[in-house]
Amino acid sequence: MNLGKTFMQRRYWIEILTAFCLIAAPFVLPYFNAAPDTVNRILVWGLFGIGFDILFGYTGLLSFGQSAFYGTGGFVAAYLLTQAGFPYVILALIIGMVVAAIVGYLIGLLALRSTGIYFAMITVAIAEIFFFVEFNPLSAWTGGENGLPGVPAPSLYLGFKTIHFTSGWSLYPFLAFVYFIGIVIAFRIVRSPVGAILTAIRENPLRAAAVGHNVQGYKLTAFVIAAAYAGMAGGLLGVMQAFMPPDAFMFDTSGQLVMQTAIGGRATLFGPLVGAAVWLFLQDFLQSTLGLGATWKLVLGVVFVLLVVFLRQGIIGGFRDLYWFVRSKLATAPEKVATAGNGHMATGTQAMRTPLPMRPHRPVPKSFSGPILQVTGLTKHYGGVHANTDIEFTVNQGELRGIIGPNGAGKSTFFKMLTCEVHPSSGKILFEGRDITGLSVTDVCQLGLTKSYQVNQLFNSLTVRQNLIISALAELRGKFRLDMLSSVSNTPGLNEQVEHTLELVNLTERADTPVSQLAYGEKRRLEVGLALASSPSLLLLDEPLAGMSPQERVETVKLLKSISQGRTMIIIDHDMDSLFELAERITVLQEGRILVEGTPDEIKGNAKVQEAYLGGVHEEIAL
Repeated sequence: MNLGKTFMQRRYWIEILTAFCLIAAPFVLPYFNAAPDTVNRILVWGLFGIGFDILFGYTGLLSFGQSAFYGTGGFVAAYLLTQAGFPYVILALIIGMVVAAIVGYLIGLLALRSTGIYFAMITVAIAEIFFFVEFNPLSAWTGGENGLPGVPAPSLYLGFKTIHFTSGWSLYPFLAFVYFIGIVIAFRIVRSPVGAILTAIRENPLRAAAVGHNVQGYKLTAFVIAAAYAGMAGGLLGVMQAFMPPDAFMFDTSGQLVMQTAIGGRATLFGPLVGAAVWLFLQDFLQSTLGLGATWKLVLGVVFVLLVVFLRQGIIGGFRDLYWFVRSKLATAPEKVATAGNGHMATGTQAMRTPLPMRPHRPVPKSFSGPILQVTGLTKHYGGVHANTDIEFTVNQGELRGIIGPNGAGKSTFFKMLTCEVHPSSGKILFEGRDITGLSVTDVCQLGLTKSYQVNQLFNSLTVRQNLIISALAELRGKFRLDMLSSVSNTPGLNEQVEHTLELVNLTERADTPVSQLAYGEKRRLEVGLALASSPSLLLLDEPLAGMSPQERVETVKLLKSISQGRTMIIIDHDMDSLFELAERITVLQEGRILVEGTPDEIKGNAKVQEAYLGGVHEEIAL
């Protein structure tokens, strides 16, 4: 399967169609009485919205502070051109964009410490602070409430002729060209490995970190990209109006951007352009044609509410959903896919018996020759509650270890400490001879220790293949890399890694199915596959059989047996029959301590284990 089709890649036909529409617009739109200033303003808002859509639509970060960067880029460029005597308009625009990006980086370091509504509230505060600073302390440079008039129009010297872009349709080619460059770069970004990871962060940031990605680093990248686009758009606003207005910093500017993106459709890149067109054309129509004056805001507000209620994915999203609905109705589902979707193993494909290669590029300490995992004195207290106390635990290379214990025995907390999701109160964890105590879950995954979760942690709006791509990218690229202009499909070894994992967990026939359409048993297999796709040298499975039917359990046990070959695995599960069949050695936890360790046969007849599970009734645990 060609990975070039993933993450909405459509090769270059979108760019070609965009160029054609931009070239045709000045010849077609005058027949619809479209004012050139309105069209130019739509392009500026569309460019402004591209960066915001990468931040909000693709990364899931709702910012109300984009006006801060819009105004920063615009006023820096306008100041250079009007007050500093800088003669190069295009270079001034680029400088304004760079300054906005730098400001975005600094603000992002602060704002991204928070998530959800708290992040949004911080961005609101940022917008208000920048508005105040522009009007007061920096009014000598920004003009305060008067703004900066006299911003010159750009020109382009070709050697034999100079082209002047003045206003109206004369300025349109310049704005259209900048917008086109902006949309082409944006498509390269969202089709790149970075774009794939941004989408994963939107869907499930905790799992994106758990498979080995530096989530904060990628969030900050998206924030800086959005600030750069905003800065360029702000500079173009001043050029278009020959005046840089103070209202660029106003909170209303950020609010309008959010509404336009919602109207057009988020995570589409063209959504802000479509939303701006609807917004501005309706504004002109309601004010000029119908003569509603200030009442246009009320009517436009009603239109916005109706669009959000009936087209929750926006205008472009609505057309996209309609396309897929019609296509699904016309298509005939292959019988083999229907068979694979019943939650059981597809009979036509056998799970691969050969393991994934062991992370050949990861350096292993030359001095390492002992156990792959060694835990000493591991303790975790939550106030007065002792979840785990003084645990001594060792796992050898190639071993399949099982962990059992009654509810409340501390198994989940113990697993979370091993993967560094939770830091211990005391004790030490050595992995391949390295002390990993206190590292992040991302760093530990990069070293080769990862786990599947008891409750599925998947990227639900993506396909099975795209889920595995996210995990494999972390192993192949490291936790952070800014390869924003390369294609996902060009990542060396990615296609083989993903296809191998699909076969290993028997999901090849469901590779391009959205996770939301999978049966529960398939989701559990994919949960294991996400952990496997990073080629871990130590794999922890947290209740992989939880919630399965008896038939699904039988098939999943076969799967676990096949993937255990050549791997070191630790499995927690309450299904002792299955665990005794799988594991070579069993560790029993009770009240946060290790009760006993031994082979399955030794554990079955152990009186302490029987007492822990059966409350003192000494009977053998039935197999």
